[in-house]
Amino acid sequence: MSGKRKRVVLTIKDKLDIIKKLEDGGSSKQLAVIYGIGETTVRDIRKNKEKIITYASSSDSTSLLAKRKSMKPSMYEELDKAMLEWFNQQRAKGNPVSGPICAKRAEFFFYALGMDGDFNPSAGWLTRFKQRHSIREINIRNERLNGDETAVEDFCNNFRDFIERENLQPEQIYNADETGLFWKCLPSRTSAIKGKYSVSGHKAVEERVTIMCCANATGLHKLKLCVVGKAKKPRSFKSTDTSNLPVSYFSQKGAWMDLSIFRQWFDKIFVPQVREYLRSKGLQEKAVLLLDNSPTHPNENVLRSDDGQIFAKYLPPNVASLIQPSDQGVVATMKRNYRAGLLQNNLEEGNDLKSFWKKLTLLDALYEIAMAWNLVKPATISRAWKKILPTIEEKEGLDFDEEDISMATVSTILQHTKGLENVTTENIEKWLEVDSTEPGYEVLTDSEIIRRAQGQTDESSENEEEEIELIPEKHINHAAALQWTENLLDYLEQQGDMILPDKLVIRKLRATIRNKQKMTTSSQ
Repeated sequence: MSGKRKRVVLTIKDKLDIIKKLEDGGSSKQLAVIYGIGETTVRDIRKNKEKIITYASSSDSTSLLAKRKSMKPSMYEELDKAMLEWFNQQRAKGNPVSGPICAKRAEFFFYALGMDGDFNPSAGWLTRFKQRHSIREINIRNERLNGDETAVEDFCNNFRDFIERENLQPEQIYNADETGLFWKCLPSRTSAIKGKYSVSGHKAVEERVTIMCCANATGLHKLKLCVVGKAKKPRSFKSTDTSNLPVSYFSQKGAWMDLSIFRQWFDKIFVPQVREYLRSKGLQEKAVLLLDNSPTHPNENVLRSDDGQIFAKYLPPNVASLIQPSDQGVVATMKRNYRAGLLQNNLEEGNDLKSFWKKLTLLDALYEIAMAWNLVKPATISRAWKKILPTIEEKEGLDFDEEDISMATVSTILQHTKGLENVTTENIEKWLEVDSTEPGYEVLTDSEIIRRAQGQTDESSENEEEEIELIPEKHINHAAALQWTENLLDYLEQQGDMILPDKLVIRKLRATIRNKQKMTTSSQ
């Protein structure tokens, strides 16, 4: 008769490892044997996956999660939720958070939530709050809102020591950052369009997506942009397969980045693409992703490849605004390219501006923003790292004299755009910077934090219907596509002003369709 199995209590880190193995196709039976637990325990972990990941993502410390074995809730659960939401937002902004500030805020939320009894936010309560969420330190001293130059120097020195110890090259060091983009926004005070999509009207919020750009320190490896929109299947996508888009597209009801989406992006997109790039360069498949303290960035325990060789590292809250590479002109350049590209397209097509903007769809915008990201030069990205890695310019030998699209270029395009000829320089600057401070994560007011802690949802979000395609999907066969390309080539041949590259592109497309048609015929 076999002996009774010894009771094993898993740590939070163990549970995260099991979740990853399950997602990679591991069986409950195999994992039960490996960890010395029952299959029922493995199934429970699978069932509580999101709760475990959310808990781990809010943690500050890897070592604490490796020791902690339970997710014991607070006696004041609503207060705990409100405080954690508030704390994460303060940390993301780089605001100083001391023990007394935390206690005062806790007292405010206690009474605002309408909780019964007396509440004393003592040192003991603060310690337990930190332990529940594996927060290393709350009492941050001498931390200024706009960053601390001394802290910058300390971090940069420590980071350089770190990459030397880890033997990492600039090709293996990445940064990612989110930003909001008003993709259908025009300069204000135009005679063509008033209000709806203008900077002054600011109704462009309804036409907002979150964009995340990611590249390595050389700027030679730029990952596809990650875009978060509201609808899972926007009308303009029609029969488009999202995997064929020029960006990695995700959906969230408010078009915000969140913990779940970021984790999916890291595991399914970032890690595989980085491995492939480093392999192509003959480098060790090892990399670090430098991030700020956005509430949508999971803990370093979650952002780690299975072998631990690709992982995340965080900028201190009080230095992110000063040295995060993406904020040093990279995102701004991408947005400027995007808006200039839209105007140039309108100019080339000779459309009435009002009609052009009305017809502009999210699908159009995704292709344009992907092109705008492609146009960001490696030198622009590499230059953005100079505060952290000052030797990278000489090391990579990049041409730093190249200039990205300038204000003068945008002004020139506007002068030739009907309806925008008289837009002032001030309005152009406002337009280019309209979403420069728009975060990629949802910023909640105290009232919204309270409602969320109480489990209340935004009624407009709850009742919002998913954008769906009302027109049935139309399947286009190879013969029809081939006929259209033949007609297009005939048209181009009749036009005396068409340039050769345009014709060659269509001819190449025709050859591709013919090959697909042959393969389909031969397989039948």
